[in-house]
Amino acid sequence: MTSRNEAVPQTPLRADARRNVEALIEGARTVFARDGVDAHVKDIALEAGVGVATLYRHFPKRTDLVLAVLQHDVDECVETAQELAAAHTPMDALTLWLDRYCAFVLTKHGLAAALQSGEATFAGLGAQLLEQLEPTLDELLQGARVAGAMEGGASAMDLLRAVAHLCTPGPSHIDYTRRMITLLLTGLRQDPATQRG
Repeated sequence: MTSRNEAVPQTPLRADARRNVEALIEGARTVFARDGVDAHVKDIALEAGVGVATLYRHFPKRTDLVLAVLQHDVDECVETAQELAAAHTPMDALTLWLDRYCAFVLTKHGLAAALQSGEATFAGLGAQLLEQLEPTLDELLQGARVAGAMEGGASAMDLLRAVAHLCTPGPSHIDYTRRMITLLLTGLRQDPATQRG
């Protein structure tokens, strides 16, 4: 799967074209979450504030736009982890990032049909997304372990899959899912009595 910058044509984009691409991705995120990936392209273009011709110029196929939206959100999750790690304690950064990941999964119900459609373009895409996020979560987990806040055992992939399962099949209520994630993390926390002095 390509990175966010590779989801659009490789030739350098003018500033106005780049803004159009970003607006289309944001518009598609909103429309896909609300109406699913079969939403009319006119609705996406309207949400983005551009014409349908502009949409097709940058994303000739619907699958191109679906992939761009997913990659955009994965990239945001990675960037968020770095920001949280710099601003919070390791355990808080981990907890806040899992909450962000939970929101990411919950807003993807509009894309679930595409991922499960059997279309060759999306084959294995769900696993690829998890593989891209695994190193990011692993760094947060290792930080919490080094700080003595969490025991070993659960891997990054374990947690990614567990949270994804808590969020599906949907629609799950986000407050309920957050409570379950809190319980999951509580079970993984280091017992203060066993922490190194």
